[in-house]
Amino acid sequence: MSTTSEVERPPGPSLSPSRAADFMACPLLYRFRVVDRLPQRPTPEATRGAVVHAALERLFDLPAVARTPERAQALVHPAWQRLVDEDPELAELFSDDTDGTGVAAWLAGARALVARYFDLEDPTRLEPAERELLVETVLESGLRLRGYVDRLDVAPATGDLRVVDYKTGYAPAPGSEQRAMFQLRFYALVLWRLRGRVPRVLQLLYLGSGEVLRYEPDEADLLATERLVGALWRAIDRADREGDWQPHPSRLCDRCDHRALCPAFGGTPPPLPAPST
Repeated sequence: MSTTSEVERPPGPSLSPSRAADFMACPLLYRFRVVDRLPQRPTPEATRGAVVHAALERLFDLPAVARTPERAQALVHPAWQRLVDEDPELAELFSDDTDGTGVAAWLAGARALVARYFDLEDPTRLEPAERELLVETVLESGLRLRGYVDRLDVAPATGDLRVVDYKTGYAPAPGSEQRAMFQLRFYALVLWRLRGRVPRVLQLLYLGSGEVLRYEPDEADLLATERLVGALWRAIDRADREGDWQPHPSRLCDRCDHRALCPAFGGTPPPLPAPST
């Protein structure tokens, strides 16, 4: 999980898997985040995810023999402290925690997620080729695809690629696996265009439920993903040209920072920014 702002992107049309997912979930949410650039309040859940990701990234800085559950859990508090040093406002998440029990319980929850990782993989047997890897490519249409891969493994003997993403929540319900895999298919498409090799395995590690979701893509899958991404971008471009960003109410609305501005809940979006010249 990268904490790098996606607002800082190169010129020209650009799309990341998270922003593509925003538009698929709710075009108005995409507008609020990308066009209006409304700030998002940090949440304990999202911040815990960033801490867990940072701890697992640092785990592979240790020699293989030292990659134990205890050493991994010891990386949690320093990861939290680094985040607060970079963004002091994160400390406000626990502004009402006068005796420190709240943040202590929150950190314990992060350590439990890190510990559960060891039920899913043995890090002493892994030497990732890349961690928090920025990947980007430009399609023939001129659309730039970009994002951050949590971990990329490369088999020494064959060069086979495995794309790995850590999730701190729970595995999707049966029947929703392909929707959950969209992010990794997006990354696989970018890597295929960059390296000329279809990743052999896409792997989601769900630390909340202790489950692993794996998928083996082929060229047909990635061509279908490319068509989907192209269709999404055309829909985004049309909404932008027409100023027509429709809300799509769902259960996700309960956690949306911008619900008060949403017409589906009686709100009024801010005026659209003036077109850039």
